[in-house]
Amino acid sequence: MHQWNTHAQWIATPGVDLGSWYGATLPAPYFRRVFWCEAGGKALIRICGLGYYELYLNGERVGEQVLDPVVTQYDKRVLYVTHDITHQLRAGVNTIGVILGNGWYNCHTPDTWHFDKASWRDYPKLFLELERDGEVVLVSNTEWKTAPGPIIFDGLRNGEHYDARLELEGWLEAGYDDSAWKSAGPVAGPGGILEPQLMPPCKVMRTLPAADSWILPSGETVYDIGQNITGWARIGVSGPRGAEVTIRYGERLKDRSLDQEHIALFIKGGDCQTDRYILKGGGKIEIWEPRFTYHGFQYISISGDVKIHSVEGRVVHTAFPQIGQFSCSDPTLEKLQANTVWSYIGNFVGIPSDCPHREKNGWTGDALLAAETGLFNFAAGSSYAQWVGSIADAQRPSGQLPGIVPTAGWGYNWGSGPAWDSALILIPWYVYLFTGDTSAIRSNYGAMKKYLGFCASLAVDNILSFGLGDWSHFDGSRMAETAITSTGYYYIDALTLARFAQILGYEEDQLRFERLAADIKRAFNTRFYRGDGIYSKGEPTALACALHQGLVEDSERAVVACRLAEIVQANSCKADFGILGAKYVPRALAENGYASVALRMLTQPEYPGWAHWLRQGASTLWESWSGNASRNHIMFGDISAWMYQYLAGITPDPEQPGFKHTILAPQPVAGLTWARAEHKSPQGRLASSWQIRDDRFHWDVEIPADCTGTVILPGGAQQAVGAGAHHFECPWVGQKIP
Repeated sequence: MHQWNTHAQWIATPGVDLGSWYGATLPAPYFRRVFWCEAGGKALIRICGLGYYELYLNGERVGEQVLDPVVTQYDKRVLYVTHDITHQLRAGVNTIGVILGNGWYNCHTPDTWHFDKASWRDYPKLFLELERDGEVVLVSNTEWKTAPGPIIFDGLRNGEHYDARLELEGWLEAGYDDSAWKSAGPVAGPGGILEPQLMPPCKVMRTLPAADSWILPSGETVYDIGQNITGWARIGVSGPRGAEVTIRYGERLKDRSLDQEHIALFIKGGDCQTDRYILKGGGKIEIWEPRFTYHGFQYISISGDVKIHSVEGRVVHTAFPQIGQFSCSDPTLEKLQANTVWSYIGNFVGIPSDCPHREKNGWTGDALLAAETGLFNFAAGSSYAQWVGSIADAQRPSGQLPGIVPTAGWGYNWGSGPAWDSALILIPWYVYLFTGDTSAIRSNYGAMKKYLGFCASLAVDNILSFGLGDWSHFDGSRMAETAITSTGYYYIDALTLARFAQILGYEEDQLRFERLAADIKRAFNTRFYRGDGIYSKGEPTALACALHQGLVEDSERAVVACRLAEIVQANSCKADFGILGAKYVPRALAENGYASVALRMLTQPEYPGWAHWLRQGASTLWESWSGNASRNHIMFGDISAWMYQYLAGITPDPEQPGFKHTILAPQPVAGLTWARAEHKSPQGRLASSWQIRDDRFHWDVEIPADCTGTVILPGGAQQAVGAGAHHFECPWVGQKIP
């Protein structure tokens, strides 16, 4: 980690008193500094601009990042970003410029979660140093000049307003007259320690043209991007000076008009997802897009007395590489895979979130349920690891955790619970499985132990009953009792902590957590098992939780799995569960010989179910089976990981993580004629591809260099394999629905 031993200061617009403008907003501040530098050498800039920054050197943008740096618990830790500017730095006179946006740091709009009352909240501020050949040659201090500019309003959940008439022409040039600008003032920092941002930044990853458009009687034009995305619009307009364009965003229509009702629920002031642009005029086409906000949308409504020349959707998310691909012979599964990927990237803008429009919050449960899907498809390990640090930062001394991270204080006594809080423990476990990296385990082990102690303080006879439970079930009366799912996570957390203790060499901890897990398992079965394969009242989530979390005694596993398959089929394979069951049930079925039943559950077209969303035109995953809430949520998204693991058969081996050794055991089922997946592991490309021809199973496997695998054919035969390409054949008798 870089040691900040320079004379850099946190700086901001001088004279801004938080108390005097608490209910108001100010334009985004611009900063500039002209400086002289000798030629040659490697040059780096380290910058933290809160809430968001854009950095310029000699008239050019530095980097392609947007919405940087990534949000944290600012009073605990703050992220800085390092840029290599060797080729942009000139010998002699240079001009550096920075624009700051409010972002998460200054959420000035009242909302349900009280970010407007966050302890860290303040006007945007800057901390920077420029180093050449190891010597610091420029720092942020009161020699910088600052002024307001054309960004007259920016709110994370509201939008951005830009008045092009106020543009500061030439402000990035050395000869610009900044005599009217003020000297920057020194201010207190946000309170947290400065740490390097290790995760990839957010970027504009794709640009989509409008697929359709129509004009309403009001004069508004509505544009359909054709895909529910996260980001913003880039517009090209012309018109008279002072004409205003209003750009509104949403994911639904009502009578062909934009409908924002369901996404404006929790915003208690100002616009919802609305950008405004005021033209400078002059007859030329003006191209504009916002800088310091983002939206979730499929539809864009534009109004104003202007001529619209172009409208494009800019797709924004964390720029981690896509490292996984899955495809198969079933178009429904392929569409579900595509929708899951769209929802995943749309809900990873710096941090994993629940939805990109209504909330943007880092719900820990949503992140946990989608983590394996994310790691199969994207190189998301460093992003998860850094965000888990924010979970630990939000932990109370008692060990209690909030349901959203970051948090301004909301979510500790509602919205959390073991199924959410376990993100602190299980996401580092998944990152370890997929990458072999133990850093998130080591740095957060103390917080994990503290959380397990908090759970123990609330357990009654080793049973936990707090938390949201199987959230978003279509029928609340059919939800499995929360004590089942919360205790299930309590058990798996104890087992995982025992494994972490083993990895880290803490033998006493390992034994203690193993004993705790054994006690929880006994208590769980005593309390919930009714015999004859039934847990609790026979809800699918109850049985599947016990199976998937490993709580069923070995002697009862077959009968419980059989009963689960019977219950699911008796309900025509409809989704009789919420977000927890959506992960447990397909996995528990596939793990116990009923992959065909799970496949039918994913593809059956009736309500409630995943494929039913497709029949309604969904291009992402929804928050509820009915679709009456958000239509870009990731919490039902474990289905992609299910396809990789059970259809393609790719599973990391906990004993040799990072795919040094891989278990390959595909489950070809009736109705599928082929499936293939690949995953670019830390060791190299890993692939599994099978097809059915002439009643024979043909399977091709690729293992990375210096790695091994265990292949398990559909009939159960096993074989150890080394690196390279391998081909297998055997007679096929596919799983059929019993």
